[in-house]
Amino acid sequence: MTTSGASGAPGAPAQAPGAPTLRALVEAAARVLAEAGVGSPRHDATALAAHALGLPRLDLVLAPPVPEGFTQEFAGLVDRRRRREPLQHIVGSTVFRYLTLRVEPGVFVPRPETETVAQVGIDEAARIATEGRTPVVVDLCCGAGGIALSLATEVPEARVAAVDASPAAVALTRDNGERVSAGDVRVELGDVRDPAVLADLDGTVDVLVSNPPYIPPDAVPVDPEVRDHDPDLALYGGGADGLEVPRAVLAAAARLLVPGGLLVMEHAEVQDAAARAAAEATGAFEAVESRPDLTGRPRMLVARRRAAAPAPAPAAPAGEPRPHAQPAVGDSQP
Repeated sequence: MTTSGASGAPGAPAQAPGAPTLRALVEAAARVLAEAGVGSPRHDATALAAHALGLPRLDLVLAPPVPEGFTQEFAGLVDRRRRREPLQHIVGSTVFRYLTLRVEPGVFVPRPETETVAQVGIDEAARIATEGRTPVVVDLCCGAGGIALSLATEVPEARVAAVDASPAAVALTRDNGERVSAGDVRVELGDVRDPAVLADLDGTVDVLVSNPPYIPPDAVPVDPEVRDHDPDLALYGGGADGLEVPRAVLAAAARLLVPGGLLVMEHAEVQDAAARAAAEATGAFEAVESRPDLTGRPRMLVARRRAAAPAPAPAAPAGEPRPHAQPAVGDSQP
């Protein structure tokens, strides 16, 4: 006859009498994390328990019995999270859209709000693919590769290139690309402010998506997970307003995009007007707008590459009369 534990699962070892159940341990851990100011204590405690058990997820309603050695290992993980080490660093991965990506210290952790930014680019690339064309897509400041790899896997017809100034981010994006079978994604080391970055793609890109650093120098993040663990290179955008790197993204987009090509760039909710003004000041974009994230906050700039102005007609040779211009329909008449 087989024994069963707290979950009643056949073959599972019996729970020692009087020992705390897995659910009780998770609830106690959630209280510890809540007291430490962690924003999602129960979710994080459950994720840490699943990690300690070697499970992708954990259902506490059908929780297994507590295995030997679990309590000590779990306590160590909870203590790390209590000290505000990012959950993603502890478990070594995060979910971005439909992908599970490896993350590591020194590389920006993909955020759920950026999934909305990626969606706009994915929709445009998918539209182009349905027309029988191969969309050319670029992700500038790619970090761990969330945007680029989502585009490559959700729109497999796309030809995707990703760039980051961090060697660690480039290596991680390449590794994640292999893990999620993203195909032949081009990943390069480069500074978006360098006009030579992806110069061979000038004027050929259909969709350019970017989540650049954009935090101003005087707006140090409050959350220790961000302030103390995300790299400064991925956080602070440069300049008094934090928009030095985003302006470089605009310049790169003006160079790379085809006429009518789509730019999607994440920014802080207080930067929407400044981001629109910066895009309009280039003279390279039209249909410039801010779009909201899932909470309704303006978090991304969306614009289209303006078609190049037609070359002026050659001047008439000296002494020849200039042709009399006929008024167009709708022109005001004297």
